[in-house]
Amino acid sequence: MKLTLAEPKYLKDSISIISDLVNEARFKITKDAVEMVAMDPANVAMVVFKLLSSAFAEYDVKEETELAINLGNLKQILRRAKPNDMLTMELKDNKLSIQLKSNSTRTFSIPIIDMDEKEQKVPELEFPISIITSSAILNDAVEDVDIVADSVSLTAEPNKFIVNAEGDLSKADIEIPDTEETKINAENKVKSKYSIEYLKKMIAGSKIADQVTIQFNKDYPLKLDFKEVDKVLLSFILAPRVEND
Repeated sequence: MKLTLAEPKYLKDSISIISDLVNEARFKITKDAVEMVAMDPANVAMVVFKLLSSAFAEYDVKEETELAINLGNLKQILRRAKPNDMLTMELKDNKLSIQLKSNSTRTFSIPIIDMDEKEQKVPELEFPISIITSSAILNDAVEDVDIVADSVSLTAEPNKFIVNAEGDLSKADIEIPDTEETKINAENKVKSKYSIEYLKKMIAGSKIADQVTIQFNKDYPLKLDFKEVDKVLLSFILAPRVEND
């Protein structure tokens, strides 16, 4: 296989975000995309990554390949990629070779690792509501509630989306109306609770897409999709915080 990216940012930013949740991951390189599905070590969050062949300047894959990599190592190398670098990945001697080329040619290699864990499957989830909004709006809301508590309640109603949190003494309520920028598709009121610590890591997906699709249900996983058409998809699934009251 030989894969060349003229815009390394899609891979660089995605791996930087994913590595905050997952230490090691198995990548599947198919004829159409570089794909990865992984769970965080606590089994609370899943991340789904797809970098489409159309994002690459050269995408030469003779046969489907799977390789497992330490994401910390990969992140450190990708950090060295400058915006104008051509990034080329190849498999050589059971190592992943990464070449960064602009006014100089820099080549790195990292070992392919063995992963015992079984292949992760993306669960089939169905949601009664869907909200499409700007990534910046969601980022601001999560950062606002982060100052008062460690969990957040999300509520969707036909014309508004509410993000709120309550600490011991403090409280934060953010109401986001249905506008040109925020499209709320909800027939009934739905409310659920999630970890802010995990959400803060996931909203970093705003680095790769200006819009986010938010889907959830009562006491049910939350799904966030960050998508750049014909380039990249980064999805997160987060387990709910279920109250025992």
